[in-house]
Formats: sequence, C-alpha cells, structure tokens
Amino acid sequence: MQVNPVTSTTSATNSTDTVSSPSQALTQNNFLQLMVTQMENQDPLDPQSDTQMASEMAQFTSLQQSSSMAGSLGMMQANGLIGSTVNVQVDSQTTDNGVVQGVVLQSGTPEILVNGAAYTLSQVVSVAPTAAAPAAANQGSTTQ
Repeated sequence: MQVNPVTSTTSATNSTDTVSSPSQALTQNNFLQLMVTQMENQDPLDPQSDTQMASEMAQFTSLQQSSSMAGSLGMMQANGLIGSTVNVQVDSQTTDNGVVQGVVLQSGTPEILVNGAAYTLSQVVSVAPTAAAPAAANQGSTTQ
C-alpha cells in the first residue's frame, strides 16, 4: 500500500487599513472618550491609578498648549515680516523677492504675501529691511 504525503497550503491575504484623513488631530473630547473607554474596560482586580490618569491628562493639556503656542509664534513671526524685503524659494530652481504685503492663515499655517503670491515661512531664504522712501522736501515753509 502506497501512502501519499499530505501537503497543506495556506494562503494569507494582506489587508491594509486606510485612514481617510491622516491630518485629523486628537481633540480634548477624543482624549476624554478614550480615557472613559479605558476606565470602562480596565481590569477590576488591577485598576489604573488615579495619579496615572491625572498625569495623562496633564500631558495632553501640555501638548495642546504647546501646539497653540507654536501657531501663535508662527503668526507673530509672519506679522513681523510685513514691510520687509524677503527672498523666497518658490521651487528647487526658482526664487522670488519682494516686499511682504500681508499675512494670511491657510489651514492654521501663516503665509506671507509677496508680489500677490502666498509663501510659507519655511520658504523664506533671506530678509532685509525695506529702504525707506526719501522724505519729501519741506516745500510749504513759511517765514514770519
């Protein structure tokens, strides 16, 4: 009697999860929902300490404040450039220069307006003070 070997093959399929909008930020509401879920599903024989939860909340609050401060700092830097002459890197081979005419906020990021085009602060290559226009001669002087 002949015995044939049994071969078994399995095929694995790779599945990938996609994130529809990876730029979504974790809000304070999301954080609190996660913390409530964590509390509901914790091991009753080994619960999480209250100091650990307070520490996590403090870290999240600190992170939120740091993000807010970074955004404010960027806006202050951009506003400080108004009236200055800047040289900006448009692409790898092109630069543009001109006087910063204003600042716009695009998706939370400040952009400077130079010659009608918006540029991020990371595109600024150099900054120089704009030469002041010569003062008009005192033409209306009167003698008494």
